[in-house]
Amino acid sequence: MNTKMERANIKRHRAFHKIWQDRILYVMLFPTIVYFCVFRVWPIINMRLAFYDFKARGSWTFVGLKYFRMIFKTSAFMDILRNTLIISFMKYVLLFPFFVIFAICLTELRWNNYRKYVQVISYLPHFLSWVVIAGIWISFLAPSDTGGLNQLLSYFNLGPVDLMTSKKAIRWILMICEGWRSLGWDSIIYFTTIIGIDASLYEAAMIDGASHKQLIRYVVLPALIPPMTTMFILNLGFFMSAGFDQVYNFTNPAVNSVIDILDTYINRVGIENAQYSISTAVSLIKGLVGVVLVYATHITSKKITGEGVW
Repeated sequence: MNTKMERANIKRHRAFHKIWQDRILYVMLFPTIVYFCVFRVWPIINMRLAFYDFKARGSWTFVGLKYFRMIFKTSAFMDILRNTLIISFMKYVLLFPFFVIFAICLTELRWNNYRKYVQVISYLPHFLSWVVIAGIWISFLAPSDTGGLNQLLSYFNLGPVDLMTSKKAIRWILMICEGWRSLGWDSIIYFTTIIGIDASLYEAAMIDGASHKQLIRYVVLPALIPPMTTMFILNLGFFMSAGFDQVYNFTNPAVNSVIDILDTYINRVGIENAQYSISTAVSLIKGLVGVVLVYATHITSKKITGEGVW
């Protein structure tokens, strides 16, 4: 018994000694820990508000599934849910192959200086806020003659268009803007995977007479399957979000009915109308569905490809 206690004390002493050695790193990490505790852990604890009537003063009254029934009885909620699923599918599924293709194209560039230039240009939009990006695209797509798109159309003697108020076009605009912002940044993991492939695999394939296309198919793509699987599964965790920052900055009364998503609904009901219990219930539904999607996709991927998140 004493021996076990002594071993435990030795391990504890070593752990504290290691922490003290790396104290500068832990001090740098501390703001991040505080951020996640305040904005991630604490909200999870207070998800119980979905089952209570909120009161600024006094104790909350337990109401069970009252707000969940209210949500699913609301006709607008199903339209909002459909918008969320459609936009998420376009952004997280349709765009997904382009990140891989872009990474492969980058590795095919033989002039290193030009490749670095392309990389820097493609990474830059990721560091812009959606407020700035929305301003750029709204100006470019402006219906007046000052809009860049209409100036190009007028050069070819084509009539002006107003895509920002078009219900058919606005979702595709969201998808294209997301691709423009994320193409370079999201392709980094695939690019690093490709340049990390053992050169002997290429040499062996070329000795066997493999063409350039066959090198990509039988050497590059198999190496990309693990990171592609992991990233796709992780992206499904955000499937019920659809990007609040982007949609909020691109929305207008003409197209709000087709791009109103769960997050904008939560903001409108919870923040603007102070109906905190309903907005918490919607957030809880969104979070649970995200967890289920990630876990289900992980299990399916494990059975099919043998690769998953863990």
